[in-house]
Amino acid sequence: MLLSVVWEKYQLDKKIEGYSPFTMKSYSNQYKMLIRHFGDVDMNTITTDNLKSYLVESSELLKPSSLGHRIRCVRCLFKWAYDEGFIEKNPAVKLKEPKLGKRIPKFLSELEIEHLREACETTMENAIFEFFYSTGCRIGEVVKLNRDDISFSTNSVIVHGKGDKEREVYYNTRCSLWLKRYLEEREDDDPCLFLTERRPKKRISSDMLRYIIKRISSKAGINKNIHPHQLRHSYATHMINNGAPVEVIQSLLGHEKSETTKLYAQLSGKLRHDLYTKYF
Repeated sequence: MLLSVVWEKYQLDKKIEGYSPFTMKSYSNQYKMLIRHFGDVDMNTITTDNLKSYLVESSELLKPSSLGHRIRCVRCLFKWAYDEGFIEKNPAVKLKEPKLGKRIPKFLSELEIEHLREACETTMENAIFEFFYSTGCRIGEVVKLNRDDISFSTNSVIVHGKGDKEREVYYNTRCSLWLKRYLEEREDDDPCLFLTERRPKKRISSDMLRYIIKRISSKAGINKNIHPHQLRHSYATHMINNGAPVEVIQSLLGHEKSETTKLYAQLSGKLRHDLYTKYF
C-alpha cells in the first residue's frame, strides 16, 4: 500500500483515538520528511536498511532528542501499518533511539520572576504571565482553555493535558486579580480564555503566547531565551524549594512518572543545601 494512503488511514485512526492537534501536527511534519526522502512508494518496499540510511542522514542535522522523536514517529507509523495488515513485515521494529544524557530543565530565580512581573505593561501581559507561573500549565493546555473552565470561587481550573487527561490546577490571588481584570476589560462574548491582541480577535495560538512571554522578557532586560515552558520549570522548582512533596507537584504538573518530577529536586540548590545542613 502506498505511503500516502497508509498515512491518511493512520491519521484518521489517531484522530478518532483522541490524539491532540498538536501531536498530529508533529506527526504530520515527520511524515512529510519521510515521503520527501522515499517518495510515495509502496511501504512493503521499504527495508530496515532503507530506514537506517534515512535516519543516519537525519542524525547529521538533528539533535539526539529530535532524532529520537523522528525514530518514535517512524516506529509508530510502521507498527500501526503492520498491525492493520497493510504491510507484510515491520522494518522499523528494531530501530533504537539514541542514548540521551540527563537534561536538567532550566528555571528562573525568584528575583528574575519579579523582574518579569515588573516588565508586564498591559492587563493581558500580566494575566498571561501570572497564569503560566502560578499554574505550571503547558502552553498547549493554556491555548485550549475557555472562560467556563475557570473557577474564581476556588481559584482553580480544569485543564486537558497530554492524552486528553483532565486535571485540576490552582492559581494564586495575584493571578486571580489579573485574570478578573483582563476578562472585565474585554468587550466580547467569546468563550476563549485568551484572545489575540489584534483584530479580528480569535483564540490565541501557541506561537503568540511564546511571543508575548519573549516580549516581556525583552522589556525586563533578562539576557535569557525565556519561553512559557521555562515558567513551568520555575513553578516546579520553587514549589520544591518551599517544601512541597514531589507527589503533589507530580499531580499538579500532570506527570505520569514520578521520575520526571524528581528532576526538579536535582535543580534545587536550596533544598540540597538544607538537606546537607540537616544531615551533615
